[in-house]
Amino acid sequence: MTSQIRALDAIERFDVETDVLIAGLGGAGACAAIEARRAGAEVIVLERASAGGGSTMMSACEMYLGGSGGTTLQRALGFSDTTENFRRYLMAAFGDHADEAKVRLFTEGAAEHFDWMEALGVPYKRGFFPGRDVVALTGDSLQYTGNEQTLPFLAHAEAVPRGHLPADSGHRGGVTLMTTVIKRVEESGADVRCDSRLVALIQDRHGVVRGGVVRSDGRDTTVRARRGVVLTTGGFIMNETMTREHIPELEPVCTRHGNPNDNGDGILMGQAAGGNTIHMGEAFISICHYPPESLTFGIFVNEDGQRFVNEDAYLARVGHYAAQQPSPRIYMFIDEPHYARPKYVVGTRVAATGETVAEVETEAGLPEGALQRTVARYNEHAAAGRDPDFEKAPRWLAPLTKPPFALVSYDLRHIKPAVFTLGGLDTLPTGEVLSAGRVPIGGLYAAGRAAAGIPRTSKGYASGMSVADATFFGRQAGRTAATTRAED
Repeated sequence: MTSQIRALDAIERFDVETDVLIAGLGGAGACAAIEARRAGAEVIVLERASAGGGSTMMSACEMYLGGSGGTTLQRALGFSDTTENFRRYLMAAFGDHADEAKVRLFTEGAAEHFDWMEALGVPYKRGFFPGRDVVALTGDSLQYTGNEQTLPFLAHAEAVPRGHLPADSGHRGGVTLMTTVIKRVEESGADVRCDSRLVALIQDRHGVVRGGVVRSDGRDTTVRARRGVVLTTGGFIMNETMTREHIPELEPVCTRHGNPNDNGDGILMGQAAGGNTIHMGEAFISICHYPPESLTFGIFVNEDGQRFVNEDAYLARVGHYAAQQPSPRIYMFIDEPHYARPKYVVGTRVAATGETVAEVETEAGLPEGALQRTVARYNEHAAAGRDPDFEKAPRWLAPLTKPPFALVSYDLRHIKPAVFTLGGLDTLPTGEVLSAGRVPIGGLYAAGRAAAGIPRTSKGYASGMSVADATFFGRQAGRTAATTRAED
């Protein structure tokens, strides 16, 4: 057995016993604990840090929700969203990467999940923010946060705003949400143990997980989990060995986004117990070129002067396609009326300016004629309100004809886009960790970024998908673990 697995036969006695042992007190772990307690289970929650919160607390904490005719918030603001419409959007967003069973359960239960979260005491304002920003800074709780209003997604589903942001929180929504949720965990009677981490799973000769080894204050204790262990330990973006193996193309250019304990230890423990990992090469990549909105009128080009994405796309879709280009040298071409500095991206610089496109092209050292042809084609169609190449929406189309012109460098090596991982343990929608043959590992569950959830590629990502996924499927895992004996 590996150091991450201890054989049950080698355990003389357990120091502590509980029904459900949860590793990690972020969004997934906290929601798992609440549901397990509501199901009547005795629960111990381990948190490696000195306080809970995880990556969820570090985020703006939108939740991407809809379906069932619309959440309470959506309907209050005049929006409707059928479950089928929501399902079609997510299936289009993730394509071959989508887990249809998870998408179906999520879209059927997402509206109820909003009510569940609001009932915990998380505040939501009945206000809609219509602008193009990453996070509504107006105090409003509903906004568009993805590619809902862009093609090809509009061909699959009606556009509906699905980003649900805690009221008056701006970029600190994670603090608002997790402070409230952790309070509910504590009130539930769960035994929360901070500065304590799971270092190994205890497994019997049949492969059933029976508990874990917990390290606290430099001492190891054994915990028997009568019903199961739930891994909610986060992703692996802080583990350089794992990122070099799984996302090597992003290693030189990324800013690691997450909490310091997103080091993949739960994923590795799950693997050691026989669990299978999937989509480990997938990651969220952010090129946040808006706000201000005016930058959406510009066009992105690569080092060959060629466009590669519709600029009205969500920031993660832009990041996905930027990372696919031949080199990290990415630029935005823009004219004087639309020029501005991006609010959130650090490291952009003006690479070239000129009174003509040719001057800009020459100064930047792009292939002769390439940028001129790209801009000429774009302007011709934009004047007619069309973008046959990338289908940018008409509201963001305007010929770039008013000098001076600028070519702004978004070189990935300089802007260092925020990256976090999306791959993890393969699980059933109800949380059971699966083997390579998709057979459940008895007594072992996972949720959040330790598992491969709904969001599985930056190409279809939207703000709020990870928090919605982690909290929703954390609930499923906690409930399932609490109601299933490991011996079963």
